[in-house]
Amino acid sequence: MVISMKTDKSDILAMLRQSGEYVSGEQLCAQFGVSRTAVWKAINQLKEEGYLIEAVSRKGYRLLESPDVLSASEILSRLSTGWAGRTLHYLPVTGSTNTDAKRYAETGDPHGTTVVANMQTAGKGRRGKMWQSPEGSAIYMTIILKPDFPPDKASMLTLVMALSVADAVAEATGLRCGIKWPNDIVVNGKKICGILTELNTESDYIQYVVIGVGINVNNASPEEFPEVIRQMATSLRIESGMRLSRAEILERVLAHFEKNYDTFVETLDLSCLMDKYEKRLLNLNTEVKVLDPKGEYTGIARGINAAGELLVEKEDGRVVPVYAGEVSVRGLYGYAP
Repeated sequence: MVISMKTDKSDILAMLRQSGEYVSGEQLCAQFGVSRTAVWKAINQLKEEGYLIEAVSRKGYRLLESPDVLSASEILSRLSTGWAGRTLHYLPVTGSTNTDAKRYAETGDPHGTTVVANMQTAGKGRRGKMWQSPEGSAIYMTIILKPDFPPDKASMLTLVMALSVADAVAEATGLRCGIKWPNDIVVNGKKICGILTELNTESDYIQYVVIGVGINVNNASPEEFPEVIRQMATSLRIESGMRLSRAEILERVLAHFEKNYDTFVETLDLSCLMDKYEKRLLNLNTEVKVLDPKGEYTGIARGINAAGELLVEKEDGRVVPVYAGEVSVRGLYGYAP
């Protein structure tokens, strides 16, 4: 399902949610220029999707409870962004939202288009690894960007998204949320999110960028994760003890990303976001092991530079920038040199 603007149903849902009180049928008809029959149909459709809506004669409708769904109506009813997510593709099941996003980008979908799925059958991780994507418990989303800057700037967008996810999760849950450079989102020493950025370029021109985000939200127990990652993975529900709204978290990710992206493009570096990023950086002033193809080494991470590189102070006192590669943080994910 693709929606490029709010539908009557998502508009009505947004108005009910924002009011918190009874909203009359007359108000809904007047606000959206629709008939009473259209309002009645939209309310019934929302009820069928699991929304608990009370209808009282001479008072109107009141939203009592929302289910944890990632429907197009639910997402669009929450959006506060200017461009991020305003064109939305919602897919109950798909192979990979990154794959879908690339196809939509190539056929003309605009900057900010977002693909969301309730389940993936071929989710992508880094270095070609599969990303476990069970139904109904996590956020699987990809945003399309069509920037007007050189390809060598695009790698920093991964850090921009990491910061946005960390800020959104902390805001929505109250959990202390950190970043393991460059883009692992960590709560209580375990990973809750993966981010995958892919580009399509021509010489010095970016055709499009897609950034995929997978967030473990309502996985109820560690046993729901594959054994190979069980010791390093967790979910927001496990850590908070609460079942959370995936749509609310997704909307906050988009809102924070839009703001941080707009800040980034002003300078085309991370100079204006470095302080915020470093406040969440778990690597900061900790012992790290850098798995460099030329030879691994240990040192102390001293933060990032404006290009998003990790600055590592080696044993001889030299500070070297790490552009890419695996960096292990002592005490995290089982690393204890």
